[in-house]
Amino acid sequence: MPNFNVLLEGAWLVRDVKTEDDAIGVAISEAGKRLNQRKMDFVEVEVGQWDCPKCCEPLAGVFLVASTAIVALLFEIKIFNAESEEHAGRIAKSIIGKALGSIPLRVIEVTVQDGDLSR
Repeated sequence: MPNFNVLLEGAWLVRDVKTEDDAIGVAISEAGKRLNQRKMDFVEVEVGQWDCPKCCEPLAGVFLVASTAIVALLFEIKIFNAESEEHAGRIAKSIIGKALGSIPLRVIEVTVQDGDLSR
């Protein structure tokens, strides 16, 4: 069975922050703490981004209003011996979801790991 790289997007809510940079720092720190409590240091965490619909410039994945921010975080994990891309996505959501609790997650991308010819 093949191995996969799975990329998940999560929406992290941060309260009582003054800047977008503060919100990003708090979100990454809190996510890291939850993952490290379960010894999941193999999960990569970074801030997501999207393109501006008007100018197509990349924007940081954070929206700040009234000292409350929603931060788009990306979680990347390797899943070994999954039956299919869909199966790998479900496994990744389950593993990361248990560590993060009520944080909503969505599968963004699933790719076969480089060098895996068993597919």
